[in-house]
Amino acid sequence: MITETSAVAFRQNLGDMLNQVQYRNDSILINKDGKPVAALVDARLFARIRRMQNRFDDLSARLAAGFAAVPEEQGMAEIGAAVQATRRE
Repeated sequence: MITETSAVAFRQNLGDMLNQVQYRNDSILINKDGKPVAALVDARLFARIRRMQNRFDDLSARLAAGFAAVPEEQGMAEIGAAVQATRRE
């Protein structure tokens, strides 16, 4: 479950919110002036997010290296064509 709270309420209820995340595996979205600025998540979820980000970064680097010789305009044209073909299906 994801709970939203203001930064002020978060400061006032930090202990309760830590328990909510630790024992109920909830996540808390912290808003400031009505805009989301941070999130409090379970440590296991955070570790999983970091692993996923590392894998994504590695894959992006491999793709960039694999297509380094392709001119940007050609690559963008091929991507555009693939997107249009997929949308037609």
